Amino acid sequence: MNEHTELSSKKESGYLHQNFRLFHLKDKKTPEFEFHYHNFNKIIIFLSGNVTYLVEGKAYYLKPWDILLVNHHDIHKAVIDPGTTYERIIIWLQNDFIKSQKDRPCDLSACFATANEKRFNLIRLNATLQTKIQTLIHSLEDSLTSEEFGHEVLSQTYFLQLMVYLNQVFTPEQYEENQSASKYDKQIADILKYINLHLDEDLSNEALSEKFFLSKYYLMHKFKEETGYTLHNYIQQKRLICASDMIKGGTPVLKAASQCGFFDYSTFLRAFRKMFGISPKDLIV
Repeated sequence: MNEHTELSSKKESGYLHQNFRLFHLKDKKTPEFEFHYHNFNKIIIFLSGNVTYLVEGKAYYLKPWDILLVNHHDIHKAVIDPGTTYERIIIWLQNDFIKSQKDRPCDLSACFATANEKRFNLIRLNATLQTKIQTLIHSLEDSLTSEEFGHEVLSQTYFLQLMVYLNQVFTPEQYEENQSASKYDKQIADILKYINLHLDEDLSNEALSEKFFLSKYYLMHKFKEETGYTLHNYIQQKRLICASDMIKGGTPVLKAASQCGFFDYSTFLRAFRKMFGISPKDLIV
């Protein structure tokens, strides 16, 4: 199964209709992926190759059995050395499904919340946990391809067990960032965090350059260099994603647009149609 067989022509990538899906991919001539995002959470388990993963302005240099937690709406892409075989396991998971497990005595979505809060997505396993994860992944893959009685229940059980392990290692109290495994510009990281927390405010080049004591042109150049996005395009995409989520959640279109930083409806409408290929009203159930 290929993770990218269902790519849309927009920046949103893939569609998930199940609680979770697993892809085990191995290829040598992998095309250059564009920056993209998903409306679901994503787990990347790196197995082999020479790959750098870019997530929201941070570059992660991966080793075998490193795990990346990519939150829904995180903008990301893989930079791949085509001369080596790139093998990885990708798991797509519905955020609502994970949240539905909250009636249990633990919140299995906490690891994604921690990754988002820390702005650090990498889990580098110790030898003991790596062995446990390897065994568990093999069992999960076998159950997903099995036709034996109860294989669906087994698959869900193995998946939930995987989420328990990931949360155990990625708790805010225990996890320590492996800074040598990543590279990023702290100033750009602070700007990215600020943007995502203030989408309803003035995020013009002038306002941000004044806020962070940078020249406007240096800010624009540095942001593009570190993230792969122009500052304007990044902000607009994040605002549109925010508005889309709010509309799907029942917020009136005009209110969603203004609360996500669009104060001119015609501008919002044109940008929304260009990005999603539909009108905002088409999201209303």
